[in-house]
Amino acid sequence: MARRSLASIRPSPARLTRLRTAGLWRERTLPAALRATVARQPGAALLVDGAVVLNAAGLLARAEALANGLVGLGVGRGDVVAYQLPNWWEAAITLLGASLAGATVVPVVDILRARELRSILDETRPKVVVVAASHRNLDGAARIREALAPETRSAKDSATALPLDLAAHGEASIRSDLPGWLAPTIVVARQNDEVSPTTAGTVAFEDLLRTPARSDLPEPDPAQIAVVIYTSGSTAAPRGAMHSHETLDAELRSLVEVHGLGPGDATLMPSPVGHISGVIHGILAPALLGTRAVFLDRWDPDQAVELIEAERITYMIGVPTLLQQILDAPSRPQRDLSSLRLFSCGGARVPPELIRRARMELPGLVAKRVYGSSEFPTIATTTAEDALARGGDTEGRAMPGVEIRICDEAGQTLSPGEEGEIRARGPDLFIGWVDPALDAETLDPEGFLCTGDLGVLDGDGYLRVTGRVKDIIIRKGEKFSARELEDLLDLHPAVQEAAVIALPDSKTGERACACLKLRPGAPKPSLADLISFLRLHDLTPQKLPEQLALVADFPRTPSGKIDKRRLRSQLKGTCV
Repeated sequence: MARRSLASIRPSPARLTRLRTAGLWRERTLPAALRATVARQPGAALLVDGAVVLNAAGLLARAEALANGLVGLGVGRGDVVAYQLPNWWEAAITLLGASLAGATVVPVVDILRARELRSILDETRPKVVVVAASHRNLDGAARIREALAPETRSAKDSATALPLDLAAHGEASIRSDLPGWLAPTIVVARQNDEVSPTTAGTVAFEDLLRTPARSDLPEPDPAQIAVVIYTSGSTAAPRGAMHSHETLDAELRSLVEVHGLGPGDATLMPSPVGHISGVIHGILAPALLGTRAVFLDRWDPDQAVELIEAERITYMIGVPTLLQQILDAPSRPQRDLSSLRLFSCGGARVPPELIRRARMELPGLVAKRVYGSSEFPTIATTTAEDALARGGDTEGRAMPGVEIRICDEAGQTLSPGEEGEIRARGPDLFIGWVDPALDAETLDPEGFLCTGDLGVLDGDGYLRVTGRVKDIIIRKGEKFSARELEDLLDLHPAVQEAAVIALPDSKTGERACACLKLRPGAPKPSLADLISFLRLHDLTPQKLPEQLALVADFPRTPSGKIDKRRLRSQLKGTCV
């Protein structure tokens, strides 16, 4: 695995000049933006985590206290601080406090285990990792130690790893296969008063908050890598997307323009704060825009509608499953959800029927699609003005300062209406991957991200995602998108959610297997029933599914997408 120091990475001079000259980058850091928010609205509540409510001044005070504690642990400008935490207020304080200390922050979704963790730790080499003492019966400190232990490494890595060093930190710490890197200091949040074998040798999060203040906190460089977001890894190991202070600042400012976000807005945040959506809307939007985030540690539709009513939630960003389950929540008819003005669906395929249903059942809600990724948080969406007309059947138009191209396999730009790969560049596009070998695979010579998604741009600039470059079925040499079939299956009255996967076939090369999660109480359709239904919708016969699998639920990535790689593995030999 290729490694490079995150402290030395900066955008290319050409990109830096182009975006700063255009005013799309403003040489502003996250700490500076946080302090500006506190100056504007010091008493405004920005973060709600159960009984803990932090206003702007309190958020900054705790973040500065943590920054002092991190500096005391040896963290300096350009060092790395990672966290693997649930949706707790400590996650927001860790990200903001590490930024105030001049560090690069690596959020990690809290469901990852030793193998994925080990990859991330080896690649970023943090000085400090912040974890939960215990969450959902998992010990955070033990999980980090397991990821660093020799037995979790491959035979090749273990041959070059140095032995346990029992004295380095007063605990069993591991030297990596790269000389000079010691296992990180583990900081434990919400630790009880008793010291257990797994918390021995760790540092209590609460103790760091009591560190005496210092006046020499380093000011980061706006071009410095601020946050590394790891992709969900649906087709490969997690990959680290590097964002600078300026790319994140540009993303937040664009949301003001297209979503109208600002003080007075409140979001319900069930998305993990280790994921790009949780980082932006659960932590950075409150800190930079003065919105309010209400954390939800465990998703429950009835609790969600209760909080929407009680906290007067105004907007949500999330996968379509969340919107569907809110609409289906048993207690929804008894709740006042009139404050909810916006639900922007992204991160997965969005059935048009779901958008229509949401608008019908919640008349004050603008439900629409949004298109983005960890490496490019928001590429396209609609605004309040055009969402009703185009937000259900398209992903919208390019965000401010964003350029979108549809390209053929040779990288040539196609005309409006032609299908090809979506490529995009703009101010919130990441700086690159932690592993530089991946840059050439995903960034073209002009700096456009090769998204791997198929799409069409119409004459008015509206984008419609039609599938994945690799999410296709090739049957007898003919290619067709799985998404087209999924959109039609979603219309079936018995279907709650659909995924189509390609399976090998000795006669045709590949065959389409329709995988369905049914609505509660719905009768089970047969493959023949589905084919009859699809024929009524005039689907080309060559695109009809040849197999059917009924599932209780789908395997999902940490961001909520259906994990088709795992689905294929689980369904081997089970399709009927």
